[in-house]
Amino acid sequence: MEKNAATRRAFVGLISAVLPASLIGGCTLGPDYKRPDMATPASFRAQMTAQEAASFADLPWWGAFNDPVLQGLIEEAVKNNYDVKIAVARIEQARAQLGVVHSEALPQLNYGADAGAGRVPVQGFNNVKATTVGSIAGAIDFAWEADIWGRIRRSTEAARANLLAQEDVRRGVLLTLVTDVAIGYFRLLELDRQLAIAGESTRTFKGSFDLFTLRFKGGRDSELPVQRAQANFDESRARAEDLRRQIAQQENALSVLLGGYPRDIPRGRSLMDQTVPATPVGATSDLLQRRPDILAAEQTMVSANAEIGVAVANFFPRIGLSALIGVDWFRLAGESHTFGVWSAALSAAGPIFNGGRLHAIYEGRKAYWDETVSEYHRTVLTAFQETSDALVAQQTLAARRTALEAQVADLQRSVGLSGDRYDNGRASYFEVLEAQQQLFPAQDALAQNQADELIAAVNLYKALGGGWKLTPEQWVQPVAMAGG
Repeated sequence: MEKNAATRRAFVGLISAVLPASLIGGCTLGPDYKRPDMATPASFRAQMTAQEAASFADLPWWGAFNDPVLQGLIEEAVKNNYDVKIAVARIEQARAQLGVVHSEALPQLNYGADAGAGRVPVQGFNNVKATTVGSIAGAIDFAWEADIWGRIRRSTEAARANLLAQEDVRRGVLLTLVTDVAIGYFRLLELDRQLAIAGESTRTFKGSFDLFTLRFKGGRDSELPVQRAQANFDESRARAEDLRRQIAQQENALSVLLGGYPRDIPRGRSLMDQTVPATPVGATSDLLQRRPDILAAEQTMVSANAEIGVAVANFFPRIGLSALIGVDWFRLAGESHTFGVWSAALSAAGPIFNGGRLHAIYEGRKAYWDETVSEYHRTVLTAFQETSDALVAQQTLAARRTALEAQVADLQRSVGLSGDRYDNGRASYFEVLEAQQQLFPAQDALAQNQADELIAAVNLYKALGGGWKLTPEQWVQPVAMAGG
């Protein structure tokens, strides 16, 4: 008992001597992270309103898109989409890796035990005889690296930054998914509207064809108007079939985003009943805190910076403590013996010559840091470009819609006037067909412009980092429970 007590006192004394020394004298090598300086402009190019604190990006996705059917589709997508599930799995991988790296800073305890028996020869004074020997042994060993140079702390810092980057990647995937569903939905409404226009054009050209046929059969006109009207009628039918193909394919693409097999997609408000939301942009500097890709790029910089510290720490010796305590029992020649075993040691191991490998690793880590800084700057510039592109689109599309609405109204009047003139014999068939041929493409262009305006708002929501206040749980919360 006294021997065992002495063993424990020696073991505890060794730990008590080394642990405070390592904590007091420890340091963290390598540079501490500092975000690179990057000035941002005072306003976004093509910004239409004065800067204000509120931003379109502050809204949750169900507040940005007010069509209930679209909201339901987005809700389905964020719950079932496989890109989101992949992002979640990668987060769990990063979290597990953080646990692996962090475990290196903690004491490592292991156990071992063995038992055996056998018959062995024993040399006596006059002869050799055999005897049975039995033994049982058990021990617990302890190992711990004193992280004096901060190698493990820097590795943990890098792993934690990677975890945070994956969290931002997931938010980026969710934001992209939400906006992709909205864009696909508005394109579907555009195709629906264009199919309706194609149906109207088909009926109109069929009417012209019937009229010209009657006049031809009555001897009042030649066959040429009949053939021209027939060609326009056939073209409009072909256009309608092409639009049906595009609608089916658009529904298939949306179905995959929703995490399911191709199916029919429900519609809510028609394209013409949709409204473009108000889109204040907020301060330009806030973009750096809202965009998930910018935040992920910054965490990548944090990780790269920490890896430089790991590379620096590798030049210094690793200092550790190891110990073992156990008991051994054996029986020999009918006698049993039990005794305790222990050992304790300090160790230090470091590089002397490795052909420049550690220096090359260090230079590689620094180069990777430079890469991440450039990637960060590029991501910020891209964010400002995308925001400005969306603002330019909003500005120009609104003015274009006004002109297209006027053009469609003028062409509708032109179709009516040409028909009246033809009925009264004051215009040729060519004037009627020309007016009709100009009207329907103009209506198509107006429908496309209306969809483009909605999509520009969606793109702005994405460019501003929309929904940045939402927690991961809130992204997938049902609209009815989200509290608007």
